[in-house]
Amino acid sequence: MHCTPRLLAPGFWKRSLDEFKRQSNIAIKLEGIRKRTTPFPLIHFDDASSLEACKTISDADVGGFSHASLDYVPPSSSEPAHVRFHGNISLDLPPNRPEIQRTGYAAWRTKDRPPTLFGKSLWDIDPYRYLALRVKSDGRAYFVNLQTESIVPTDIHQHRLYSRTPGEWETVLLRFREFVRTNYGMVVEPQREMLREKVRTVGIGLIDRVPGPFDLQISGIWATNDAGEETGRKEVADEKSFGSRWKELEEAEPGERAKAKRPPENEKILLGKD
Repeated sequence: MHCTPRLLAPGFWKRSLDEFKRQSNIAIKLEGIRKRTTPFPLIHFDDASSLEACKTISDADVGGFSHASLDYVPPSSSEPAHVRFHGNISLDLPPNRPEIQRTGYAAWRTKDRPPTLFGKSLWDIDPYRYLALRVKSDGRAYFVNLQTESIVPTDIHQHRLYSRTPGEWETVLLRFREFVRTNYGMVVEPQREMLREKVRTVGIGLIDRVPGPFDLQISGIWATNDAGEETGRKEVADEKSFGSRWKELEEAEPGERAKAKRPPENEKILLGKD
């Protein structure tokens, strides 16, 4: 059996080396037998090349009229580098497509990552309790989507992305065990626990089916064990990536389960109870 040119490409060896370094670092720090203290990045938008790892989805793929874009925005004196997920939702059905009965959705997600010398590239987030997102929302009803290497490939685990301060940068924490198993947007039973050892993709979707424009900005998404990841409402001007914010984390008590209404200003966004 011969290796294909794709597997022998320089990117393959670099990915393999990066994975080896990551696993070695875990072993050296004994993080396999004690609580992980270092945040685990899933996607961060430090430069324009990060867009190559993502794709957009909308009902336009089946003839609908919604549209979605994911654009890179470089860092400025007031904002970190990030991407804008924006577009417009339309409920109009495509003509001459009677089998299409539902439109009005848009989403983006990371692409399946290329393999390494160690096999398929999957995220192992099992040692972590929370998914953290650094976002600036317009207040619409977005959902965070996690896809795993499950028996049913179309299963998606979803969680509502609640925003406390629409129009301002904030860090939202979501408990992994609060995610709900869905299939094509419908809750399915039984509610099996997410296969967190084998996460394929992460993304955000808008499925509220409210016509009109939307605009969500995302700086980074990562897994963490620190309930104090919420970094406040003031953005540091010289930040170049969400990774630099980890130095500024403060300890905080978990908040109560978030409701559909906006929580009080002095509460963190921390969904569910331990």
